[in-house]
Amino acid sequence: QAQLVVSGGGSVQPGGSLRLSCAASGYNYGTYCMAWFRQAPGKEREGVTGIFSGGGDTYYAASVKGRFAISLDNARNTLYLQMNSLKPEDTAMYYCAAKPSSLYDCSVSWSRMRLPDWGQGTQVTVSS
Repeated sequence: QAQLVVSGGGSVQPGGSLRLSCAASGYNYGTYCMAWFRQAPGKEREGVTGIFSGGGDTYYAASVKGRFAISLDNARNTLYLQMNSLKPEDTAMYYCAAKPSSLYDCSVSWSRMRLPDWGQGTQVTVSS
């Protein structure tokens, strides 16, 4: 059974950095689109960044481009999100998601992935 376990959140001051990890199990065959999402209180869940497992193509929301970096360690089946220059508006619960996908589908729909169960997520709080 496929499972995603997120870790690495915490509290940090504006301008600080955090790295999130998402350990994936059960994703062993074919190519996948993997992504980070976040949801702040009172707001809808939004796609932050995505990556295609087959070639490493990456996609970013405009709000995080240049500050966040997504990466995938296929050997460890672990997805990472390096967050730099954090801002108070980055405060949210962060989730990871994955689905079997082609490169094209990932490129056009990474931010619209929906999961039946988003899991526990990890809280990121940016505050002075």
